[in-house]
Parts: sequence; structure tokens; C-alpha cells
Amino acid sequence: MSGARHLYVHLPFCAHRCGYCDFVTLVGRSEQHGGYVDALLAELRLERELLATEVETVFVGGGTPTFTEPHALARLLSSLPDAEEKTVEANPETVTPGLAALLQEQGVNRVSLGAQSFRPHLLATLERVAQPDTVRRAFYHLRDAGFDNISLDLIYGIPGQTASDLDADLDAALALGPEHLSCYELEAKPGTRFTHAHGAELALQADAMEMYFEVVVERLTGAGYRWYETANFCRAPSLPHGPDLRSQHNLAYWRGRDYLGVGIGAVSTIDGTRWTNTPRLAPYIAALGSGERPPREHEPLPDATRARERLMLGLRLDEPLELVGSSDAVDADALARMERLGLVRVRRSSSVGAHIALTPRGRLLGGGVTAELLA
Repeated sequence: MSGARHLYVHLPFCAHRCGYCDFVTLVGRSEQHGGYVDALLAELRLERELLATEVETVFVGGGTPTFTEPHALARLLSSLPDAEEKTVEANPETVTPGLAALLQEQGVNRVSLGAQSFRPHLLATLERVAQPDTVRRAFYHLRDAGFDNISLDLIYGIPGQTASDLDADLDAALALGPEHLSCYELEAKPGTRFTHAHGAELALQADAMEMYFEVVVERLTGAGYRWYETANFCRAPSLPHGPDLRSQHNLAYWRGRDYLGVGIGAVSTIDGTRWTNTPRLAPYIAALGSGERPPREHEPLPDATRARERLMLGLRLDEPLELVGSSDAVDADALARMERLGLVRVRRSSSVGAHIALTPRGRLLGGGVTAELLA
């Protein structure tokens, strides 16, 4: 069966643009939500042949997908292909019992809830609308609607955050018992108003990032979560053949699988070519309204580039990476050195070639080890 098995759908609308955000987002514009969904579905029809007959994952991201006008959101979700995993991102302040029921009725079976923090002063710094109790209410609304696969996003390295703040955030998240946690270092891009306002404090926090990362890993693995990717943790199945609670959509990215992205700013990677849709709403809607594909930038992906990406992304996982097709991307001397230092495990087999994985210590050093390995 040919075709991409993974679909990303971008809903860019937000009530407010947080200062640290660099995603393709649009504030408000409720009058344009319906027209944008029309354009999204038109793009999906044009590109349907690029998808496999059976799609494995659908991920609706943003923006704040759950800020989208409910009728437009329901129309979109009902028109998406069926998939084993269908995820929608949500901000806590948008999650009402009605919204949770809408998602459930439209076949969504996984929700990624953007908590970011449970500390009021840190939420204020991040310019988040939700308060700690808003996050908890949203979580329980989703539980009440029948969701048994909820992911929480947390951010650390926030200006003003202390080690005790991080402990409190982890305590609050663990008390809810989500199936999945994504814990990210705060990345404020140069030139954003957030960097302008908090530049000095961000520099101070940079020195604490390594310690915070180690605390996150220690706390979550100690609570029984599997540290399956650099910033991602999931509960282990309670039964021998229980569900795999890793983000299957993101695993596809990390394993170098083809995927189709639709919407403004969406990226697709299929058959050795990557393209990015225009981030501008007007030309996107105009093109699709005329039956044409939206303006795009195309980038060919030579084998060497794909091999390097496969190495960089694959080593973020806790599973061995097969070097077939990627061996030219690895510096053999660096690999031997990292193995001697106890940062990389290498499993060699005459029948299937070599598999490599970072050791726990190597994973804590993360990108630095991977950079050393790249030829």
C-alpha cells in the first residue's frame, strides 16, 4: 500500500498570541474560520492521492484548534480520514463540557492539552490565559467526556522559575495522572517581544536548563513514565498487550516517515521532497477557492540530507536506530569514541548490520552527542 500514512492539519487561530510563540498563528478572525476550513478541505481533496488508503495518524495542531468556531471545527473533524490515532491540540480555557463532547463525537481519541505551568506567576510571564484551576477543569472535562489518552504540555526555563516552581509543576501534573507528558525547554526566538522583555532572565535560566532537564527525567521516570523521546514521556501499558501511549504521530516524524501537511505554514515530506505552504491566509484561501494548490516553497531532500535527519531525529528515541541507509551520516571515529565514553550503545550483527542508541547519560547530553556523531 503506497502513500503517506500520517496527516497534519493546521488551524492557526488563537485568542491571543503569546510572546514566545513562533508558530504560524492568527489572532481572532472568527468571521474567517469557516472560509479557512473550506480551503483546508479543498487542499485535502487535491492532495488525497498522496495519502494511503488507510491513514494511521491525524494530528490537528495550531494555533489553538479548539478556539476555532465550533461548527467549523466539527465540519473539519467530520471530514478528516479515519485513523488509529486522531489528536487535537487544546488550550485549557477553550475546553468546556460541550467542546469535549464535540471532540469525542467527531472521532478524536487523543487530546494534547497546553498546560505549560501550574504556577500563576509563570503563566502570567508566558502570557497564558488559563489559570491552574482552568487546566484542572479542562482535564476533568475531557475525562468526563470519555478521553483516556490525554497529554499535558509543560515548559521549563521560564523567566522567574525556580527549582521549587518546577517541582510544584511536576507535582501538579502527576496528580492529574495524564497518559502522556511533553516537557519542553522554553525557546524564545531572537527578535520576539518575549526576548526583548526577558532577555537577561532568559540568559540566567539557560545555565539552569541542564539541571531542570535532569529533574524532569528523574521525577517522571520515578513516577513510572517511559522516557521514550528527549522531551516526551508516556505511561507504560497496565496490561501486557495494553495500548502504546506514545504519540504515534510524532513517532512518525522521528522515524523519518512520509507525512502530508495541510493548512497555512504546513510542511509535507513525501518521496524525497519537502514543501511548505504559504503562511499568509489571503493567498492560501484565494488559491484554493480557484481550485489551485496554495503557494509553496519546495525543497528537494537528497539521500545524504535524509540520512542526517534520520540520525538526528532517530537518536532522540529510546529505541535502537538501524544504521542501514544512515551509515554514511555517521563519523566512525566519533562513534567509537562515544561508545568508549559510555554515551552510545552499538549492537552489531552480521545479518542486519549495526543498531545504535544513546545511553541514558548520552540522552541527557542529547544534541551534543548527536552533533559529534554526524559525519
